[in-house]
Amino acid sequence: MNVNNEQWLASIKQELESNILDFWMKHTIDEQKGGFYGNISRDLTVNDEAGKSLVLNTRILWTFASAYRMTGNEAYLEMADRAYRYVNKYFVDQEYGGLYWMVDAAGSPAETKKQVYGQAFAIYAYSEYYRATGNEAALQKAISLFHTLEKYSYDEQYKGYFEALTREWLETDDNSLSEKDLNEKKSMNTHLHIMEGYTNLYRVWKSDVLHAKLKELIEITIKHIINPDNAHFILFFDEKWNGRSEHISYGHDIEGSWLLVEAAEVLGDAALLAEAKAIAIRMAEATLNEGVDEDGGLLNEAGPDGIIDSHKDWWPQAEAVVGFYNAYQMTGDEKYLEAALKSWQFIENFIVDKQFGEWHWSVTRDGAPSDNLQKVSPWKCPYHNGRACFEMIERLSGTATSH
Repeated sequence: MNVNNEQWLASIKQELESNILDFWMKHTIDEQKGGFYGNISRDLTVNDEAGKSLVLNTRILWTFASAYRMTGNEAYLEMADRAYRYVNKYFVDQEYGGLYWMVDAAGSPAETKKQVYGQAFAIYAYSEYYRATGNEAALQKAISLFHTLEKYSYDEQYKGYFEALTREWLETDDNSLSEKDLNEKKSMNTHLHIMEGYTNLYRVWKSDVLHAKLKELIEITIKHIINPDNAHFILFFDEKWNGRSEHISYGHDIEGSWLLVEAAEVLGDAALLAEAKAIAIRMAEATLNEGVDEDGGLLNEAGPDGIIDSHKDWWPQAEAVVGFYNAYQMTGDEKYLEAALKSWQFIENFIVDKQFGEWHWSVTRDGAPSDNLQKVSPWKCPYHNGRACFEMIERLSGTATSH
């Protein structure tokens, strides 16, 4: 397959800088109440009374810290600094530690439970801000959060991490991340993003205890979370790792395939890396065979009897570009290169919002924008699409580094 890397690289850089990052700098800054707006609709209508989520704000912090680290552009640093200040001022629980799940538009705590998924993103963001700026306080915040999670969320009996705790770090029955999620003790999604956060922290803090925990997380992912029969993620579990869901999330599968390999590379364990690569290739192949539509777009979800959600959300498309390209880098098999390129072309043709900027939340199977009109929301953020661009710029230009 003849792919012009220079043209592809140029189109990715253009999308990243002129559309994604530019949109967030132009449209999302809340000058009145501080930080960033919690909700903006597709036609750029701002809801300045919307609550502000930990996920959105830590992802903005991660994205712009990473953008500054890669480009040196001071405008990106200003965005990262703004996010860093806001997260520290309003989300950090000064009494019990950790970070709140939601604050209201003015910054007062609105949902105070300690969702472990959110704490993981704070570790991811703080460690990236440290990588970008050398801010020692940010590194210490990430390290402190790591110790807090290990103290309160880690399951000493069966390993892994519980989904959520109360504000005071006590057990809770309110585990689910969102209305879509099952109310179970453990999930693939939370473990995937703890692994991602711990991987980034290990880049800058080579602690023996973190090394052991990251290694265990990789092993748990391979042993419990990936179904050995079909190489798909199992999405939900009880505390003993009994599966509680038969749904397949193609976006998470392809995202997890490359994050697993990245974690093992950063860890530096050759045997575990070989194991991670082998299963990641199986995951990429299963996703390619089952989840990719004829137009190159990635379908959302399947069940035991086939596709159950044929919409194509923005974030699985972003992860497909990286995940398939990662599989190509590991195997040299051009079917993965072709899949990555077709994913990018699908994004350019259907997912990029050419009228209002940034990306549509989702398109239907025939490529029309779906009825979800959120452009900025607790979950709609610049991290998946921004990160896909960062990853591909590094990979296509040969500057990717594991450490």
